[in-house]
Amino acid sequence: MSAALSPYRLGKARELYNVFNVFNALSWNFLVGSIVTLFALRLGASSTYIGLLSAVLYVSFFFLPLGKVLARRFSIVGVFSFTWTFRAIVMALVAAAPFAEMAGNRDLALTLLLWGVFLFHVIRGIGMIGNNPVLSELAAGPDRGSYMTQIQIINSAIGMFAGFVIAMILGREPPIYFYSIILTVGMGCGIFSGVLIKKVPEPPGEEQGEKVKLSGMLRETLAKPALRQFILILFIIALVSGVSRAFIVVYAREVFGQTDGMVSLYTVFGGLGNLMIGLLIKFLVDRIGAKPIFIICVMIGLFSMIPIVFFPFGAVENISTAILFLAFLFFVLNFGFLGAEGIAQTYFMGLVPPNMMLNMGIIYFFVFGIAGAGGSFLAGLFLDTLGGFNISAFVSFKILFVILIALTVFALFLQQKLTPLGALPVMGALGVMFSARELRAISILDRLNKTRNSSEEEQLLSALHSTPSKLAIKGLLERARSPRLAIRIESLRAIEVLETLNEDAEKALLDDLINNPYTTAYISARILGNHGCFSAIPLLRELTASHDYMLAGEAVIALARLGDSTFRPHIEKIILKTQNPRLRIMGVQAFGIYGSPNSISVLMDILKISNPPPYLRDEVTLAMAAILDVQNQFYPILVRFRKDQSLAPALAMDEAEAAYEFYSSAFGRGKGRGRKKDPAFAFYTRQAKALTGAVTALVRENKGAQLSRWILEIPSDRAHTIVQIVLAEAVLDDELIAVTRLKLLIIHWAAHELRLWTKKIKQS
Repeated sequence: MSAALSPYRLGKARELYNVFNVFNALSWNFLVGSIVTLFALRLGASSTYIGLLSAVLYVSFFFLPLGKVLARRFSIVGVFSFTWTFRAIVMALVAAAPFAEMAGNRDLALTLLLWGVFLFHVIRGIGMIGNNPVLSELAAGPDRGSYMTQIQIINSAIGMFAGFVIAMILGREPPIYFYSIILTVGMGCGIFSGVLIKKVPEPPGEEQGEKVKLSGMLRETLAKPALRQFILILFIIALVSGVSRAFIVVYAREVFGQTDGMVSLYTVFGGLGNLMIGLLIKFLVDRIGAKPIFIICVMIGLFSMIPIVFFPFGAVENISTAILFLAFLFFVLNFGFLGAEGIAQTYFMGLVPPNMMLNMGIIYFFVFGIAGAGGSFLAGLFLDTLGGFNISAFVSFKILFVILIALTVFALFLQQKLTPLGALPVMGALGVMFSARELRAISILDRLNKTRNSSEEEQLLSALHSTPSKLAIKGLLERARSPRLAIRIESLRAIEVLETLNEDAEKALLDDLINNPYTTAYISARILGNHGCFSAIPLLRELTASHDYMLAGEAVIALARLGDSTFRPHIEKIILKTQNPRLRIMGVQAFGIYGSPNSISVLMDILKISNPPPYLRDEVTLAMAAILDVQNQFYPILVRFRKDQSLAPALAMDEAEAAYEFYSSAFGRGKGRGRKKDPAFAFYTRQAKALTGAVTALVRENKGAQLSRWILEIPSDRAHTIVQIVLAEAVLDDELIAVTRLKLLIIHWAAHELRLWTKKIKQS
C-alpha cells in the first residue's frame, strides 16, 4: 500500500482533481444529463423508452467487476483515464442521431441515441472502479466530508451553468442539429477530463493475492448488520431519487407542456438546489456528522414530492403558476435527493474501513445501479400501462409519486437505526442548524482550520470563547497542543466556557495537569473543577502541594467545587502554613465554596495575621459571608466601605435600623395585636428592639457584650450552633473587633437573621 500523500502533494492533487471535476461536470451535462431525455422526447419517445434510457444510466455499476480485473493488470488511474476519454468518444453515435432524424429515419435516431448512451455508461462503469479509491485518497483527513461536498458543489455549479447554456441554445424548439453541437462540445470536455485525470496520484490498490468474488463480497457485506441496513436504505433512496429526478423532466413536458428550453431552465433551478445543499453540507458535515444530514435530506426529498400529489388540475393551464411550481419542484427535489445521494457516499466511506473500500465500493454501486435501473425502467413501464387504461398523465404521475412517497417514508423509518459514526442525533443537528450561536461557532472553526497565522488563530480562539459551542471541542483540543503558549491558553479558555466536556476533553485536561505546570496546568485544574470531573480528585489532591502556586491554588478551589469535604482539613493546614498570598487567598475562596461553618474559626485566625497582604482580609470576609449565606447582600456594603472607610459606623447603623424597620412594618401599629399573648412573638419583638442598641454599643464604644448575647439567644432552629458560638466570641475579641470588615459582616448577618425571623413569623 502506498504511503499517504504529504500535505503539499495532497493539496496539489486536490487542485488538479477540482479542475478535472469542472470539465467532467460539463461533459456530463452536455452529453447525458437532462439533454438526452429532452432529445428523446423531441423524437417522440414513449415513457417506457424514457424509463429504459434512464435505466441505462445505472448500467455503469454492473461493469465495475470488469474494471476491477483491469485495475489488477494496469494502474487504477490508467484505467480511469482511458475509459473516461473513450466514453466521450462513443457519444459520436448520439451526435449523429439528429442527422438521422433530419434524413427522416426516426427509428435509426432513437437507436443511435440508446446505443450511444448505453456504450457511454458501460465504458464509464469500467472506469468507475477508480472513482472511490481516488476520491477516498484525496478526501483523507479530518475534512473528508467537507472536501467531498466541495466536489458536489463544483458539480452543482457547473450543472447550473450548463443547464443555463442549454436553455439559451435550445430556446423555443430550435433546429434539431443544435443537439449535435451541444453533444460535440460535451465530447471535447470529456476527452480533456480523461487526459487530465491521468495526472492524479495513484491510490492504494488491493493487497497482493486478494481475489474476492462478487458473491463473497455480498456475503461479507450482508454479514455486517450496519452495512446490511445501510445497503437496504441506499437501495430505496437510489430508486426513489432516480425515478423522481428522471421523470420530473417528463412530468414537465407531458403534464405541463413545457418546451425544451423551459425544461432546461428548470434544470438550472435543480442545479441551484444541488448547489445549496452542497454548500450546507460542506458547512455542517464535519461538525454534526453524516447521519443526521442524510436523514434531513431524505425528509426534504419526501416533502418535495407531496405537492405533486395535491397539485390541482385547474392550475396546470395557468402559465405563471406552472412556472413557479416547476421551478420550486426542480429546486427542492434536487436539494433533497441529490443531497441524500451525496451524503450517503460520505456516510458509506466513514462506515467502511479503507482496506475494504474497493470491494465494498463495488457493492455500493451495484446496489445503486440495480435500484436506479430497475426503478427507472419499471416507472416508465408503469406510466405507459396506466396510459393504456386511458388514465391521464396528470393522474398517472400522482399515482407514481404516491408510491415513491410510501417508499421514502419506509426509508426514513429505517434510517433511525443507522450507526451514528460519532454524529449528533437528528434533533441535536436541527438545533445546531437553527442556532445562530452554533452556526457562528462553525464559521469561526472553518476560518480557524484555514488560517496559518498564529496571531489570527489567537483572535479566532478568543472569539470562540465568546461563542461557546460543543462542536468546537475537537478543534480546541488540537490547538491545546499548539507549540505557542498563547494559543494553548486561548484554547483552554474556550474549552472552559463549554457547558459539558466529553471523555477526550477530560483526558486531555488531566494530561495537561501532569505535563504542563507553570504554564497551562492551572487552567485545566480550574476547568475540571468547574465541570464536575470527579475522576480528577486524586490528582488534584496531589497537586495542592505543587511548587506551582497557581496550580496548587486552582487545585484547592477545584476540590472545593467537587465537594471533596474529607480533604478540607488538609486545605486548612495549607492556608495557615503557606506564606504565598495568592495561594492563601485561593484557599480562602475554597472555604467559601465549601460553605462549612467549621471553617469560620480558621478564617478568624487568618484575620489576626499582622501586616496581611492586600485584599486578603477582603477575601476572608467574603468567604465568611459565603458560609453565612449572605455574600450577595454583603458585597455591596463591603464595596462602599472600601471606597470610604469613614462610612463604617453609618453603614452598620443603617443595617440595624433597616432591619428593625422591616420588623415594625410587618407587626407595628396593631398588626401583631393578635400575637401579643404568644411568648415566642414577645421574644422576637424584644430581640428586634434590642438589636439597634447592641449594634450602637459595638460601633460607638467597641463593646460587643450585648450583641454577643443577642447572637447566642437566636433560636437553635434558625442558626448553626458553631456559627453562633464563633460570632458571639468574635464580637468579644478586641483583636477581631478591630477588623472593621468583620464587624460590618457580623452586624449585617444579625440584621439578616432578624429579617428572616420576621418572614417566618408572618408565614406562621
